[in-house]
Amino acid sequence: MKTIAYLQFDGNAAAALSFYEKALQATDVTEVRFGAFGQDPNYPLSEAEQEMIMEARIEFSGSTLMLSDVLPSMQAITGAVRQGNHILISVIDGEPTVNEQLFANLSEGGTVIMPLATMPWSSSFGMLIDPFGVTWKFNGDASKFLNSFDA
Repeated sequence: MKTIAYLQFDGNAAAALSFYEKALQATDVTEVRFGAFGQDPNYPLSEAEQEMIMEARIEFSGSTLMLSDVLPSMQAITGAVRQGNHILISVIDGEPTVNEQLFANLSEGGTVIMPLATMPWSSSFGMLIDPFGVTWKFNGDASKFLNSFDA
């Protein structure tokens, strides 16, 4: 079992997928559009909805990120998709040079909250908000730091 981050978007998942593929230097990307399935005549999708991403996966540096669009009809049930701080992706235990590259890529067009720097608990710590409103935290020595407190 593993935990992954799953991001939901309001119609701009394709742009986010393209951004994250490049920024994270993806080794594999898989996507499925809603139009790949037959239409339910009781709930037909518009052409725009058929082009939305139903499910996508990005593989990078031994990690996985998944994302999708949420159809307007589903948002009527689940609530509106909003940008914000409801999710934070933490990149842990990365080499400082890899962290520097990914941090620079993800912050392009976004906002740096805390530049990557050496901290008492990490050789590579920083935070940013990417252009899609997702917050990223880098902690190059997270496991080493936490393990030092094991009882």
